[in-house]
Amino acid sequence: MQKTLVMKFGGTSVGSADALKIAAQIIRDSKKDWGRVVVVTSAMSGVTDLLLDSAASASHGKIDSLTQTESALRARHFSAADSLIKNENLREKTKQEINALILSLVNLCKAITVLGEASPRAMDAVASLGERMCIHLLAAAASDAGIKTQDIETTEFVVTNSHFQNAHPDFKTTTEKTREKLIPLLDAGIVPVTTGFIGATLEGVVTTLGRGGSDYSAAIIGSVLPADEVWIWTDVDGVMTADPRLVPSAQTLPEINYNEIAELAYYGAKVLHPKTIRPVLEAGIGLRICNTFNPSHPGTRLTANGKSNGKPVNGRVVKAVTAIRKQRLITIEGRGMLGVPGVAARAFGAVASTGTSVPLITQASSEQSICFAVPAEMTQTILSALEKTFAAEITDQDIDRVWATDDISIITVVGAGMRHTPGVSGRVFSQLGNHGVNVLAIAQGSSEVSISLVVDAADTENAVKALHELIIEGYRLKVEG
Repeated sequence: MQKTLVMKFGGTSVGSADALKIAAQIIRDSKKDWGRVVVVTSAMSGVTDLLLDSAASASHGKIDSLTQTESALRARHFSAADSLIKNENLREKTKQEINALILSLVNLCKAITVLGEASPRAMDAVASLGERMCIHLLAAAASDAGIKTQDIETTEFVVTNSHFQNAHPDFKTTTEKTREKLIPLLDAGIVPVTTGFIGATLEGVVTTLGRGGSDYSAAIIGSVLPADEVWIWTDVDGVMTADPRLVPSAQTLPEINYNEIAELAYYGAKVLHPKTIRPVLEAGIGLRICNTFNPSHPGTRLTANGKSNGKPVNGRVVKAVTAIRKQRLITIEGRGMLGVPGVAARAFGAVASTGTSVPLITQASSEQSICFAVPAEMTQTILSALEKTFAAEITDQDIDRVWATDDISIITVVGAGMRHTPGVSGRVFSQLGNHGVNVLAIAQGSSEVSISLVVDAADTENAVKALHELIIEGYRLKVEG
């Protein structure tokens, strides 16, 4: 039985003619080593933002810039086609397919303008166009490079619910349809080139899996085929110990386990979409993160949790540090909360009603305050929802006030070895104290794989650099046993 590899190329990996040429070469090289290859592609970098901006402008009756957007999309994709595809018939066919999708954007935006609003369903139809354009370009480029390819949209086999803009796949139906559509192509030696980020309802209505969902698409396809491995091609050498833009000395982690990458993905590391991990883990599939622009680099390989019994690999306790910016802390406080059941449930019910996810929660043991982080742009909406929910308690002065800080950042240190190592928290806070960083709030999950702490926005870079020193110095603590 031939081995199966699913490869996903991110937006920068297909963002130019040069990048697409490299991607086509990677596909060709991989096909030599793997009998069966499936390619998942994002839209060209920046295209999805351009599409969504057009739809948003149209919803406000502004379509003056639509002609400019149309020209920009055509120039971007056509110039890549001209540069990459030598076969004239294939080149013209590719341009026609892309042009039809650009014209559908124009029609959608005009319809949105007439309606005066962009529904989630309409936004998904618009957002899907970038990937749908790119599969024609990448498949044609690979075909012109001598690889047998077939472009096919995931709308044909990734079946989701109708939760537009953040749809959830129906894995049973998706499994049946994916195997039905892709296995005959793979058996014929063809490389299917398919869209990341999108799916469709049973009725065929286009949905999206949430921003960054192309990683998730690759994981879904890999898990249901099933594939032997999933490789995510991006523009960095794998998972880094910190954001290299903040910390130039950041290093690539050769190996990281699923619990650790889940924490990093959740807390701001942009290398992998948080939902990617579950289907791959449950299917027992290998996952690797590679650099399109440095394909010889081994990248980062994800391993099963507990491969080293949760103890530090090579003595390294803290593996990585990450930051989420533009957050604010909201606090609900009052002596009347003491011993009153249901306060937290009502508070988070109010937050949930605004459609906001809470990345960090902490509560004083006296039960006189609850504190949690939210995205800065949602602060006023959430404060209004909380004040409405607790109007009676505020009037009766059982709750003294509901208030928010200025911008803060959530800094998270990650490492499975922390679970078995005493004194890590002390070392972390000593390091921050030595660098003059004040900690506003602290939270640690029950898995003990990470410690999250809140600092003023102005202290973000200093905090990340200070904690990264623990990694670079090869911070080691004696591990019992």
